[in-house]
Amino acid sequence: MTSAVSSERRPDLDWIRVGAFFLLILYHVGMFYVPWGFHVKSPHPVAALEPLMLITNPWRLTLLFLVSGAATRFMADKLSAGGLAKARTARLLPPLLFAVLVIVPPQTYYEIVEKLGYSGSVLDFYGKYVTASGHWRPDGEPLITPTYNHMWFVAYLFIYSLILAGLLKVGRGAVGRLEAGLERALSGWGLLVWPMVCLIVLRMTLFPIFDITHALVDDWYNHALSFGVFVFGFLTAKSQVLKAAFIRVRWPALILALAGYGAYVAIRMAYRGDEPAPDAVLLIARVAYGVDQWGAIAAILGFGAKHLTRGGPVLTYLTLGVFPFYIVHQTFIVVAGYHLARLDLPQGLEAAILIIGTFATCLLTYEIVRRVNLLRPLFGLKPTPPVRGVEVGGNRPEIA
Repeated sequence: MTSAVSSERRPDLDWIRVGAFFLLILYHVGMFYVPWGFHVKSPHPVAALEPLMLITNPWRLTLLFLVSGAATRFMADKLSAGGLAKARTARLLPPLLFAVLVIVPPQTYYEIVEKLGYSGSVLDFYGKYVTASGHWRPDGEPLITPTYNHMWFVAYLFIYSLILAGLLKVGRGAVGRLEAGLERALSGWGLLVWPMVCLIVLRMTLFPIFDITHALVDDWYNHALSFGVFVFGFLTAKSQVLKAAFIRVRWPALILALAGYGAYVAIRMAYRGDEPAPDAVLLIARVAYGVDQWGAIAAILGFGAKHLTRGGPVLTYLTLGVFPFYIVHQTFIVVAGYHLARLDLPQGLEAAILIIGTFATCLLTYEIVRRVNLLRPLFGLKPTPPVRGVEVGGNRPEIA
């Protein structure tokens, strides 16, 4: 079996990337209300949100790393290994550093104001933030600063890209053979079975030992999962064989995802108190999580490949805007959420203001940034000025 390879970008993956990041923004708005830990919280938590939040929990970020790997493949095929490392560094490192020093600090400030009653000035806070001398413990654990908070995704993507560039330096010739091997291994029902088995095994073995921390050095379950699907996306991005296979299995994948979601949520809701779940129940929950995780990803990729076949100016605009949206969204949610909670508004109105305000702020930021050449690299855009209101070709951000 051989793969017919497309050299063009895939609009289905671009649409999926845009949709996944927009879901992420809504998810972080939900984190303000759901009874889980977050930087700041609504004084009126909404427990009914938990099942809704769990709809995307198992697969959202895994899907983003997979699509990120696919986008990296289209980039890597045009560059040397060194060129790829250089391009990814130029695209990802400036926004990461800028966010750590400018975008993220307000999140930490309002967190310690709310949780610790911090009353120092902003300048006093920032001095302690950048010098790691705050010694804050908002949840009983040391708050390490400077920090990247939601930008952990970009930090991990940067590291994974450099590792991949190193692998390509010594083994680029193996890419085609690995792709062909995956096409053979994932033929028939293998596309549903084998990735699902891998995710379940990771959930059963590494997750109980290494919980997700986003701290880079001790996040081994997350690395195995995220880097694994990143490489999978890289190897399969141009395979027409696997693209057609995802289309074929999209309905069974959706059914499996719904079944896994139902079982996982039922267990989460039954054991969300202080009573720990028995080992046998935890085993079932981890299996259900993996079934939901890969079932949802395979269904999304299949339905996307089937129906999201056209690009156009709207997709180009949104694809370019994804990175700036991602960079600023959580800071607005934390700052606005903190202040809105003190206005005692009806919760529905408060939530509507927070959602609309978040997207409006992201849109306004993007519209400003894309017009200011000096700011563009800080938000993941190449420093090329717009031409007649349309970005110069090839200026898409390669974050995902």
